[in-house]
Amino acid sequence: MIAVLGTTLPVFIGVTLVLVGGAAFMTGQALSANWRPARQAVAYSLLLGLVDRFVIFSLFDGELLSLSGYVIGTAMIMTVALLSYRATRARTMVAQYPWLYERTGPFGWRERRAD
Repeated sequence: MIAVLGTTLPVFIGVTLVLVGGAAFMTGQALSANWRPARQAVAYSLLLGLVDRFVIFSLFDGELLSLSGYVIGTAMIMTVALLSYRATRARTMVAQYPWLYERTGPFGWRERRAD
């Protein structure tokens, strides 16, 4: 596992999912709340992936230049950012335009049907 992630599993979970994943969650919410495009969440996730690798390297003696660790960590970070982006967008659309849209789940909305 160390060869693939560039660090141990507990460090990966703590830093990548909890610490940087929390930052990705807030990034997705902020971008969606300010009506920014989803591609910005992708760009910021790539940067957060670099931050993740550096924190693992500097604090936990992990491998800085682990390509597989960067790709796996960044994929997890990007998933969190895009899910929070979509959930916030769905909540915002229904809250701002309740006469036009209704929720269809945590990530979706549809046009309100005329009854």
